[in-house]
Parts: sequence; C-alpha cells; structure tokens
Amino acid sequence: MSTSCLIVDDEPLARSLLKDYVSKVSTLKLVDVCSSPVAALEVLQSQPVDLLFLDIQMPEITGLSLLKIMKKKPLVILTTAYSEYALESYELDVVDYLLKPITFARFLQAIDKVNSRLTTASAPVEKVVPNPAQPFIFVKDGTKLVKVRWEDILYIEGLKDYVTIHTRQQKVVSLQRLKSLEEQLPAEQFIRIHNSFIVALNAIDVIHKNEVHVGSVTLPISDSYRKTFRDFIEKNHMQ
Repeated sequence: MSTSCLIVDDEPLARSLLKDYVSKVSTLKLVDVCSSPVAALEVLQSQPVDLLFLDIQMPEITGLSLLKIMKKKPLVILTTAYSEYALESYELDVVDYLLKPITFARFLQAIDKVNSRLTTASAPVEKVVPNPAQPFIFVKDGTKLVKVRWEDILYIEGLKDYVTIHTRQQKVVSLQRLKSLEEQLPAEQFIRIHNSFIVALNAIDVIHKNEVHVGSVTLPISDSYRKTFRDFIEKNHMQ
C-alpha cells in the first residue's frame, strides 16, 4: 500500500533533498512539490494526500498557519531549521518534527511513525465503554501495569503518542494517544479542555477566563473546547 505525499518548502535545495529521500522509499508516492502554502492548497483541493512534508517559515503564510486553516488535514511531518516551534506543532498533532539539515536515517524514523499511525487508523476500532461500577483503570507504564483510581486523577497531559496521568500521588507515563484514554474515562467526571489536556472536574479549584487552576498548576482552555467546557460546567455544576 502506497502513501501519497506532498512536499511544501520555499527552499529549492530542501525540496530537492526531500524529493530524493521520497524516491528512495518504495511505499511513498510523490504527488507534487510546492514552493508555497498557497500553491499547496490548490493541489490539495484537487488531490488530497496522505502525508504532508511541510516547512514552517515561508512567505505569504507559515506552515503552522496553513495547518490551522485546513479543515481536513493529512498526516504532517514538519521540516524546519527552527526548534522553537516544536511545542506549538505538537499541539497541532503533527507526526514528527524534523530539524534541518535532515539526514536520511532521521527521515526514515519519521516515515516509520507515519506507517504506525496509518496502521492504527486502518485497524478496526473497538469502542471502549467506561464501566461506572469500576472506579479505576490499569495503565501500562513501561513494563508495569499501574492501577489508577478516577478519584486520584488531577489532570492528563498528552504529547504525541504518550500521555502523562498526573494523580495526587504520582505521575504515570503511558504509550497511548490522549483520544484513546479519553474514551475510557467516565464522561461525568472528566472533560477535555485542550488538544493536550483532560482535567478531572473534582480537581478544578478555579476557572478564570481561558484557564483552569488545579492546585498550583494552570491549564489552558483552547478555543476549540471552550464552548463545550463552559456548557458542561453551566449545565451540571453551577448552582
């Protein structure tokens, strides 16, 4: 099975290098090469792709701005000379973040992550229904299975393919996506407030503007989750 891809970069040498790397991977099928996000949008309108190799600093609009305006996003590998955009890029759920100059070995690592995502996406999904009679979950942390009680969870942080569960006693790091864990949580006790955060309602001390305070920790409420969060609080928890 081939993975269709599009290269977007305003630097000719960078485009040429990525094009050469793509040609060496038999599972990748190059659809086009663009020198600007505007040109890329035109291509994507007529031919959607599975994977986007996207530079960040470009004229007209940046690669991150392009991601924010796209309604239906392919998988994305960012290619850039700047490391300071890494955190923002992870909030946009990119597959990988490649710093230039990009070696072929590092390129192959990114493609392996893409293949893992595609394999997971194509696998049949079994809907996990939380059991209200079971007040805990077992989470794999390395080689251990750790029992985490719902009442002990303060908030959960997601970063790419990992989640960190912050409890009253400890932090548990598990190899899974935040969406997968969210489906296992009791909906009346936990609420998603950001691409990277789920918070336990009982752990919230203060809601102030676009933030929630959990003890000494401040968590952001993103634009895409703000209305759902406010509606839930008003409907179920405001006196």
